[in-house]
Amino acid sequence: MPQPYKRSRSLRRVYVKVPGGKTKLHYRKRKPGKAKCGSCGAILKGTLRERPNKMSNLPKTKKRPERPYGGNLCSKCMRILIVKRARSL
Repeated sequence: MPQPYKRSRSLRRVYVKVPGGKTKLHYRKRKPGKAKCGSCGAILKGTLRERPNKMSNLPKTKKRPERPYGGNLCSKCMRILIVKRARSL
């Protein structure tokens, strides 16, 4: 029987082939939820869904899209905001 903390469904079960040739069950933390747009709440495209320790080792271009407000607003809301700002000038 696994240890009590491993019985929780907050940990995902991963079958890993170990050097001895056997397949063992490993317990890993789940990935975080998908990034959402700050304005409309839509799921952001072009952003990764990884744990913080893996995200810190990735290059900046892999973490969010290369556009204004990338990683904060979806492309639709970004366009609306830019047009609104251009009209107010």
